[in-house]
Amino acid sequence: MFPALIRSFRCAFSGIGWALRTQRNLRVHAAATLTVVSLGLVVNLSAMKWCAVLGCIALVWVAELLNTALEVLCDRVSREQDESIRRIKDVAAGAVLIAAIISVIVAAMVFL
Repeated sequence: MFPALIRSFRCAFSGIGWALRTQRNLRVHAAATLTVVSLGLVVNLSAMKWCAVLGCIALVWVAELLNTALEVLCDRVSREQDESIRRIKDVAAGAVLIAAIISVIVAAMVFL
């Protein structure tokens, strides 16, 4: 059981690594994450504020990783112009945008 668990973590880290190497937007989120965490350490955020900040960071990362997975799957299904696939990709990108906007609002409330 333990080796299978280790393999699953290895696969997860491999996926995150691949996404960081290949997806510009995820690298932008990584830079934002480092900036916000550094700022949080400098201003010594309270535990509750850290919960809000880390929750937003997780939300954006999860949304971006799922968006990337959907895009890869859609591209595997069809490389041709397809209205349904375009909508799927647009909706997934919209989810990331909403997560990012809410995170910026929360960051403003926490840091200002």
